[in-house]
Amino acid sequence: MLLTLGLAACSDATSPRNPPPAGSVVSSEDLISDPTGYAPLTARLELETSIPVSLSLRVSGRHGPDSDVRHQFRELSRHHAIPVLGLYENYENHVDLTLYDSEGVELEVRSYTVSTPPPNPHLPEITIDQVQPAAMVKGMTLVSYFGNDGELFPNRAFIFDRWGDVRWVLDYSGHPSLGELSFDVGVERLANGNLYFGSQQTDEIYEVDMFGHVLNSWSMPGFGFHHQVLEKPDGNFLVTVHNWSVSTVEDHVVEIDRTTGAVINVWDLTQSLDPGRRTWSDRTSDWAHENAVAYDDRDDTIIVSARHQGVVKLTRDNHVVWILAPHRDWQTAGDGTDLSELLLQPLDAAGAPISDPNVLSGDTNHPDFEWNWYQHATKVMPNGNLLLFDNGDNRNYVGQGPYSRAVEFSIDADGMTVQQVWSYGKERGAETYSRIVSDVDYRPEENHMLVSPGAVEFGGEYYGKVIEIDRGTGALVFEATITPPQPFRIVTFHRTERLSLYPD
Repeated sequence: MLLTLGLAACSDATSPRNPPPAGSVVSSEDLISDPTGYAPLTARLELETSIPVSLSLRVSGRHGPDSDVRHQFRELSRHHAIPVLGLYENYENHVDLTLYDSEGVELEVRSYTVSTPPPNPHLPEITIDQVQPAAMVKGMTLVSYFGNDGELFPNRAFIFDRWGDVRWVLDYSGHPSLGELSFDVGVERLANGNLYFGSQQTDEIYEVDMFGHVLNSWSMPGFGFHHQVLEKPDGNFLVTVHNWSVSTVEDHVVEIDRTTGAVINVWDLTQSLDPGRRTWSDRTSDWAHENAVAYDDRDDTIIVSARHQGVVKLTRDNHVVWILAPHRDWQTAGDGTDLSELLLQPLDAAGAPISDPNVLSGDTNHPDFEWNWYQHATKVMPNGNLLLFDNGDNRNYVGQGPYSRAVEFSIDADGMTVQQVWSYGKERGAETYSRIVSDVDYRPEENHMLVSPGAVEFGGEYYGKVIEIDRGTGALVFEATITPPQPFRIVTFHRTERLSLYPD
């Protein structure tokens, strides 16, 4: 990318370090475009000043002030290296930097123009179908993207704003170890503000910054990464893995100590569940297909989504607390436990047990309750309820579809009951049906749900959607359709997140 330093600096694209004008507190500056070569809509501004200053940055949006990216760097220092985020593709981006003294008095404004490359041909078309700006959860949408333009790997991540403009891209093409990255569930943000993901090629977990610098990595000797890595509140990682010492796959979870890198706990689903149960799949190796893990800090348990079995809550020593799934064919676990005694009893809206054997088995639905089918993205909500994306594949044992749902369940582990308290998606039918992948998140501050079916095949097109719903009123607040040049098989993306470009 070419850089033009304006106002307080002269233009010199081949030599971006330029002497400041007389009277400036800036003694030297250097603006470096895409410092790693893997995040083309970023730059790094290195600044030295004669006195300690704090800074504020503004990247001008092309849809008025609401589309500006703004961030304050409050640290007083004479030496700054700040990330410039939120640039547009194929655009002359205008960037303002304001300097303040120790009392907060504005000293000067320096301006820059950053020219960015053409759009990445692998990225999708983004159509904004609905937007209520004042009601939306703030921030932009991070997409862990599988679509492509004929080059399947690496998987790429991007962030788009509410106008449908891409404002950040992470593309490891050509990287020595991540050039064939398959991150599965994808990229999420750590508590420290950096990003993290796992790689199915290297079987490692990575911490990276917004430029794509690899800051840390963790290996798992004897185990292979698939699907998800989750940061616990204590900083350790829960990872869904293959155990390379056994013949089955996708049926173990490990905990990695963040500091030492050691594997400090292992959950073996072949012991806690029944690896011979074939009710949802006839696969013998991939009998469980765990695709998500959640952590419940109320009782130090994990909740595992096994696509081919259901959802199971496990203690730290791998004992089943409850099973959320239709009641058909549950027998004896690998450790000898009678699993039929650990199935949750569904309740109707009034709190009465549902006793219809056809509902319990999953052959039919109750007006107040439906089981989860081949689910993804299990989450524990602040109120303790369980949230998940109910894909609906083979719903009621009759094949694909016809709809997917985001659904919230209230679970009483003492009473061993489950009650459906909220859902969305059935009313949308096939246009949001995604038999695999997909995501749902809850934002408690706004009481909104973010629902993201990631592998929709409808009307002869492949796409994914990002849908924001007011949980209280049911109002549609935001919807975007993401249409790739071509999907990966049928997948556009796996998960999405709403976040700010700069960590809060």
